[in-house]
Amino acid sequence: MPKFAANLTMLFNETPFMGRFSRAKLGGFTAVEFLFPYAFAAQDIKTQLDNNGLKLVLHNLPAGDWEAGERGIACHPDRVDEFKAGVGKAIEYAQILGVAQLNCLAGKTPLGLDAQLVRSTFVSNLQYAAAELKKAGLKLLIEPINTFDIPGFYLSKTQQAIDILDDVGADNAFLQYDIYHAQRMEGELASTIEKFLPRIAHIQLADNPGRNEPGTGEINYGYLFKLLDRLAYPGWIGCEYKPLTNTEDGLAWVNQYKS
Repeated sequence: MPKFAANLTMLFNETPFMGRFSRAKLGGFTAVEFLFPYAFAAQDIKTQLDNNGLKLVLHNLPAGDWEAGERGIACHPDRVDEFKAGVGKAIEYAQILGVAQLNCLAGKTPLGLDAQLVRSTFVSNLQYAAAELKKAGLKLLIEPINTFDIPGFYLSKTQQAIDILDDVGADNAFLQYDIYHAQRMEGELASTIEKFLPRIAHIQLADNPGRNEPGTGEINYGYLFKLLDRLAYPGWIGCEYKPLTNTEDGLAWVNQYKS
């Protein structure tokens, strides 16, 4: 059966962040993920995880000024020192929170720069991050994101991510495969998952259009979940969607697809 983790950035968001852990537990989840922990003390988050019997399966490296519209800095040649400092901060949080993998958002392509410089910066930063994370026993993930939701996002296709991972050459660096983003950019979900499953360490979901819960759009999640079972995918599936109404009312799909 699939193992689902609640994305606390998007689910239960009628409640302040620290109150979402107990709602995730009441909703039947045993694991959670979120974008960033850095606005809170790591020990306070750890207390919420422990009190509610939840496992943290993913969070991101620092990604610049999110509120100002930045979506990562890993491909920005003028932000390398900031990126490296963020890697250290993320590892400190990860070691307290017990998470085993961290996602690196590439960021929007810097304007007016040579394409090879942008790519080489991203690869070099990933090599640095992978080496530092490996010392801490952590995996590094990269995630293609669709350029409809985030125009100009540098990493947008599965094969592009695989090629970059090949250049990085780190045995602890993997793909985070977001089904929603992949559907918008390229389709071919089942064949892509089957082809690259050994390179995939984490999966996220939302339906399309709308980025709402499974069953509200065009993606055949029943088929994909059976495929993942047949392929013996060992990882978690993060529920990173916008509830169509409210989170609890939209959770019926979980039991539907587990049955």
